[in-house]
Amino acid sequence: MANNSDFWTQVQQLFRNEKNDFWTDLKQRIEREKPSWDQRADELVQSLWRPITLGLLIGLPALYFANKVLIGRRFKTAEHIPPEAFERSQTIRGRVVAVGDSDNFRLYHTPGFGWGWARQVPKTKKELQKQTISVRIAGVDAPEGAHFGMPAQPYSKEAKAFLTDLVLNQKVRLQLLSRDQYGRVVGMAYVRRPPFYFEKNVSAEMLKAGLASIYTAKGAQYGGVFEKLKRYEARAKFFKRGIWSLQFYISPGDHKAKFLSGKSKS
Repeated sequence: MANNSDFWTQVQQLFRNEKNDFWTDLKQRIEREKPSWDQRADELVQSLWRPITLGLLIGLPALYFANKVLIGRRFKTAEHIPPEAFERSQTIRGRVVAVGDSDNFRLYHTPGFGWGWARQVPKTKKELQKQTISVRIAGVDAPEGAHFGMPAQPYSKEAKAFLTDLVLNQKVRLQLLSRDQYGRVVGMAYVRRPPFYFEKNVSAEMLKAGLASIYTAKGAQYGGVFEKLKRYEARAKFFKRGIWSLQFYISPGDHKAKFLSGKSKS
């Protein structure tokens, strides 16, 4: 019996030793494989850099697209338009909110998408103050209206009424050409009107109706359509439309010069 007891005692002791060795070995292995703070930091960086890099690769172009195309940079006034925009004849779009004379209007620049539902063009004069671009229609000269004591030219009212009907409250595409001595944008304007909504050149429409002549003074710009404008003016002359029905036509420039000359003499 004693021998059997010793045997089982030895077996139990051996089992305890094996068990202790197992747990000791396991603890040592855990300690060896336990990552240091540096290793943890490296693992954290490696786990984050991929989604961050992917986010930058996708997010930055998306942000650029949203700002450039969907939102865009809005030019509040002619002064806010950079010189390089004129150098590359940049095209902008907007809504005409006022017609000042027979060859100029005010444009509220509407870059990007969402105008009319997500974003609204202001309507009151207070809201529009210092928020519009003064535009001088390129390539043409329309009859002068009465101002500063200067008498109105024949067809000045008709010309302003025609321009007003054509562009007021309409969306306009404007090719930026230069800035004149009065700080206005000189631009070639295009508008779409019913029934077919084909794009119309505003300067050309004025010439066709005989309510403007081609502007030929120093610095005149035509946005690459000078030959077309000449044909439209020649046709209006031939059919004696508007200003060409007058027995003696005086250009707006000559009319203004004559008035200033008479004023200086007096």
